Amino acid sequence: MPLGTAIHNIEITLGKGGQLARAAGAVAKLIAKEGKSATLKLPSGEVRLISKNCSATVGQVGNVEVNQKSLGRAGSKCWLGKRPVVRGVVMNPVDHPHRGNQVKSAKNRVDEINEGTFTYNYTVIEGEEALKDKFASIAHEIKLGDIWWQHK
Repeated sequence: MPLGTAIHNIEITLGKGGQLARAAGAVAKLIAKEGKSATLKLPSGEVRLISKNCSATVGQVGNVEVNQKSLGRAGSKCWLGKRPVVRGVVMNPVDHPHRGNQVKSAKNRVDEINEGTFTYNYTVIEGEEALKDKFASIAHEIKLGDIWWQHK
């Protein structure tokens, strides 16, 4: 296959089937070939090294203008399984941290559940992984014999 060829449906591991550049209109380019591997530029802009033995399809995926199609009404979107998106500000206080209010200034209020934290564009509740990372970094900084309150 010559350099600069447009390809899609690219295998990452041999025999696993196509995994890269499969969406409508997607295309990747073959940039270089060296030894047993080939360098590809993916639709995301990522440059990736893949084995020459992996299979791919020459050309671009069809249905390029799928996003340009006007659905026309909410019902058409509903048939595709798309649910309506409701803003947090217009919900009831029980349903969302931005909560409904008579005055439309609910965004940067202090959260009542976790007092002292903002509710808009901030993480209100940290995930389990984030907490593990935080405590791991604290434990890493603290050496034997140090006092806990010095590292807060």
